[in-house]
Amino acid sequence: MSPTVVILACLGFFLDHRVRAHVGGQDKPFCSAWPSPVVPQGGHVTLWCHYHPGFNIFTLYKEDGVPVPELYKRIFWNSFLISPVTAAHAGTYRCRVFHPHSPTEWSAPSNPLVIMVTGVHRKPSLLALPGPLVKSGETVILQCSSDIVFGHFFLHSEVTFEEPLHLVAELHGRGSQVNYSINSTTSDLEETFRCYGSLTHSPYVFSAPSDPLNIVITGLYEKPSLSAQPGPTVQAGENLTLSCSSQTSFDMYHLSREGEARELSLSAVPSVNGTFQANFPLGPATHGGTYRCFGSFRTAPYKWSDPSDPLPVSVTGNPSRSWPSPTEPSSKTSNSRHLHVLIGTSVVMILFTIFFFLLHRGCSNKKNAAVMDQEPAGDRTVNREDPDEQDPQEVTYAQLNHCVLTQGKITRPSQRPKTRPTDTSVYTELPNAEPRSKVVFYP
Repeated sequence: MSPTVVILACLGFFLDHRVRAHVGGQDKPFCSAWPSPVVPQGGHVTLWCHYHPGFNIFTLYKEDGVPVPELYKRIFWNSFLISPVTAAHAGTYRCRVFHPHSPTEWSAPSNPLVIMVTGVHRKPSLLALPGPLVKSGETVILQCSSDIVFGHFFLHSEVTFEEPLHLVAELHGRGSQVNYSINSTTSDLEETFRCYGSLTHSPYVFSAPSDPLNIVITGLYEKPSLSAQPGPTVQAGENLTLSCSSQTSFDMYHLSREGEARELSLSAVPSVNGTFQANFPLGPATHGGTYRCFGSFRTAPYKWSDPSDPLPVSVTGNPSRSWPSPTEPSSKTSNSRHLHVLIGTSVVMILFTIFFFLLHRGCSNKKNAAVMDQEPAGDRTVNREDPDEQDPQEVTYAQLNHCVLTQGKITRPSQRPKTRPTDTSVYTELPNAEPRSKVVFYP
């Protein structure tokens, strides 16, 4: 046997044992989730089991939580889709790849993959203390709290944390809370954060995410300048514009008012004097306060400059605490006027409706009373002094009332009364009535 054949045989024997050693427990697959292991309830997620090329058959199992029947004794090819995702899918997963050279024909278990299902409980709140604008080098506290007694909170950021940061909740009043401190010099803090809550017995069944919290790092560039047109002191109702400018070619400017949690942002434009500026039209001046502005670049929207020098603005007349949008400065006033007009019109219509209802009801009551008080026509007898008439005659009569006119017929006796009648009724001949018919009006 030649030396070359012996060397190749030894090399093959060595490699075969090396592969078997890796399969025995050191060389394990990698389990991942796409697009994310944090999945909203009702959404979908794909689980992947990565191994050497050519090894695509794997099995998947869940280590904790509610069992998933669709995984039981099943073999998958490359990936496994879960859709729609429910709270029962939350938990820890591992995969094993089919390997014909392994003594058990399966690889070692993969890394644990935690699937977190969101949207099962009410969302908590997330605050930055002392505020979301953090000067470079300072520390900010992220506070997540809820009126639900959660056992766990998870802080999530797509940049700082690859996976949600697990925090143990503390009792706070009738709810729960947790504080997490981050230093801006040791972390990439300028980003968007959210937090979730979960109960103790189901740690991976999350609440809905909190509202996003944008953390901004300030003091990274030279400060811009801020001015007011026509000036820092204006009459109430006079148009006010604040201009932020700098020699630095900022892409955006941000205007803040002391005591307000939000900022107004506008794109910067080159000016004739070589600066880059943005004009913030605040409309008719109804609000005073102290203003500052910052500059930033489009490539790093959460990294701002130093604040401008504070600009106090005073309004003489009737100042308001409102902080209007620069694009719609008088929308609240217009809406208020329209609301007053609608309320006034509605009140007038309601009063007219009540008036006509009462009037109609009063007339109806009088009509009913007149009908009930009216005697039967057969019982009424009217005497008239007329010596020429001996036979009974029919007389048509009408009774006047404020709201009703009633008509009927009575029969006159054929003989004159022996005594003078005391009836004070007034008789009137109807021009269009039949002969021998008369109308009697009763007072």
